[in-house]
Amino acid sequence: MKRQLQSTPVLSSEITPKAVYFSRRDFIKAAGVTAGSLALASCAPSATQTALETRAAPIETAADELGDSVTPYNDITNYNNFYEFSTDKEAVAPLAASFTTKPWSVEVSGLVNKPKTYALEDLLKKFTQEERIYRLRCVEAWSMVVPWTGFTLASLLNEVEPSADAKYVRFESVYRPDEMKGQNSPFYVWPYQEGLRLDEAMHDLTLLATGLYGEPLPNQDGAPIRLVVPWKYGFKSIKSIVKIELTDKEPSTLWNTAAPNEYGFYSNVNPAVPHPRWSQATERRIGEFSRRPTLPFNGYAEQVASLYQGMDLSVYY
Repeated sequence: MKRQLQSTPVLSSEITPKAVYFSRRDFIKAAGVTAGSLALASCAPSATQTALETRAAPIETAADELGDSVTPYNDITNYNNFYEFSTDKEAVAPLAASFTTKPWSVEVSGLVNKPKTYALEDLLKKFTQEERIYRLRCVEAWSMVVPWTGFTLASLLNEVEPSADAKYVRFESVYRPDEMKGQNSPFYVWPYQEGLRLDEAMHDLTLLATGLYGEPLPNQDGAPIRLVVPWKYGFKSIKSIVKIELTDKEPSTLWNTAAPNEYGFYSNVNPAVPHPRWSQATERRIGEFSRRPTLPFNGYAEQVASLYQGMDLSVYY
């Protein structure tokens, strides 16, 4: 039987309580020491030793709207794409450990009626924080299921009032090559930049995340504030944001600038469009042995496909 997608994200009441999923004792009582759990542990990334690894694995009872269990906390926080620190996914966590995230502010400007620079503390107080379980699909054909905490980007954009001419939203990450050694690489145009069409940015699924698993966002996962656009490949979900600008022109993005034949502006998850160097038809969920079929729009087609009605998504990839 074909499973039907829900039209609303998972709410905080449906996510495993923090006190439970951070308790190793409760985990052992609930799950037991079984061959299956040992097998799952053996296929997780061999993360570099950090303080984060002392946290217990979560009880995987929380699930997304397709019934897929959340990815263990230690995998989410020790297997990271964050080129500002390293191209080695398992090296990011230790390299990001001393990254400075306080104080932090986000400038919202461009084609808006009420431009403003927000201190992070003000954002956290002003906009309602929600917990949502979203899948994150990376272009390298691996994926995770993450319980994010954050608020809709639309709530922030509504506050600054986009002008009638605004068509796109441009995002920019912090630029600190002294702390983020990967920004010394000459292969990319720094700082990291990304962009969305305004209607994509205003969609209810589009989140500004400030935490995961009920805790503040770890440095290696994009602290203190990042974008999450769950129907697009993970590189669209820009990390450590300091600037949001509304514009009437399609903004340049880091990956589209670096390799336009491989990375388009839209970057919607589309299993029918292969990357030039590998197929996107299947993916491997972190913590699993086998591969699974990649879902169009990462499984969020019911909610977002209408945004692209009439577009050839093999051209506008």
